[in-house]
Amino acid sequence: MAGQREADWVQAFEGRCYAESWPLKTTFVISRGTRSEARVVVVEVEADGVSGVGECTPYPRYGESLESVLAEITSVLPALRQGISRSQLQEVMPAGAARNAVDCAMANWAEKRHRQNFAGPESLPTVQTLVIAGPEEMAEAASAAEQSGVTVLKLKLDHKQVLERVAAVRAAAPACELVIDANEAWSADGLPALCDALAEQGVSMLEQPLPAGDDRALANFTHPIPICADESCHTRADLPRLAGLYEMVNIKLDKTGGLWEALLLADAARSHGFEVMLGCMLCTSRAIRAAWPLGQGARFVDLDGPTWLAKDVEPLQFFHGRVYWT
Repeated sequence: MAGQREADWVQAFEGRCYAESWPLKTTFVISRGTRSEARVVVVEVEADGVSGVGECTPYPRYGESLESVLAEITSVLPALRQGISRSQLQEVMPAGAARNAVDCAMANWAEKRHRQNFAGPESLPTVQTLVIAGPEEMAEAASAAEQSGVTVLKLKLDHKQVLERVAAVRAAAPACELVIDANEAWSADGLPALCDALAEQGVSMLEQPLPAGDDRALANFTHPIPICADESCHTRADLPRLAGLYEMVNIKLDKTGGLWEALLLADAARSHGFEVMLGCMLCTSRAIRAAWPLGQGARFVDLDGPTWLAKDVEPLQFFHGRVYWT
């Protein structure tokens, strides 16, 4: 995939950045909190009469806020005006949400400026997320999702009623493949037995069960289902430490700092024997379009962020468990 990157032009840009808030249809509940809106930062760059746009979602888990990301982007605007390439951007900004928005804006500009035709698939499969709720509520949501054509459900779970919630969802949506995202909420105590029980219920993958700082415990038992690193994996530099702990890595542009590093991470992960998952934050369809080149070949694609919005910008189409490029 790395060979699919655009040529690395040095270009001087005028740029600006600003924050947006997008209300959600319903509350989004995960193990570390509840959200009622998606708060994003947008970067626009312009050169030669052509504009490009990028978007990121600052994530408090990684020490980011709207204010810190806006300040980080503002600090690099002089370098953009003087002229910079995307590879040089990797050196002047650290991985994270701010670099993602700038990198994706530059990539979007290059696509338009050099009239690069869209060559990706017209659609990608996507999981549908079920947020934390009681077993009956999650079962009801699962049934509705299965009836709408969704084939893979991603269950957000904390440490409570894990097996009860999974059993309820499995009974309500027997044809769906199930993956679980604990968002670092579990502990190492009892994890081997819990993984065995989840495997018996047909769970296909478990994402980030332990806090990133505690994941060495994953080396202490044979995994009956693949375990995926999310909070533990940001860039290629993380891969050597993850060997023997995880079987899969979740690649998100807001962690890698843009598509440039994300493509390199995908290649490196596969060469190290990891399967790849493509993920997203709560975001608009702008962010999903930017991540599109990573969708082919991913074991799981999780691009349902915009489906939680009450209103989207330039919306992609989501139905029957797929997202369609429009």
